[in-house]
Amino acid sequence: MIETISNPHAVSILHAVIGMGMLSLLMFLWMYATRLPAFSRAKLDPQEAMHPGSYHDRIPSEVRRVADNYNHLFEAPTLFYAIALTVVLLGLADPVHAACAWAYLGLRVLHSLVQATINKVALRFLLFALSWLAMGVMIVRAALSSL
Repeated sequence: MIETISNPHAVSILHAVIGMGMLSLLMFLWMYATRLPAFSRAKLDPQEAMHPGSYHDRIPSEVRRVADNYNHLFEAPTLFYAIALTVVLLGLADPVHAACAWAYLGLRVLHSLVQATINKVALRFLLFALSWLAMGVMIVRAALSSL
């Protein structure tokens, strides 16, 4: 039987995990809200999209940026999910881990907004690097706790 998690920091970390899931869902919806009309305007048959990137020259950059960001949410964030759940399951959740989880979420939200809108690469990179710093703190603290 699964027990309710009573550690408020663990619950907070899990809420940040849910937030990352929500971000992925919102980017999925945004991607298809822009991609389907763009395909229609470009008279692209969906079958022509069987190889990612083969049609990029036929759809606008603002449509590609949203799709690129959606794909990015299945790269580094997958490690965040694993680390966050590991921290909770090992009983390591504390205020620092919770703050890092929320910082990671906030920075990834900002990264998504920047990439999908103004797409300033230097700003995007800064947000990406800061999000990795937050996750890196979680990784190192979890690793050190098992020594």
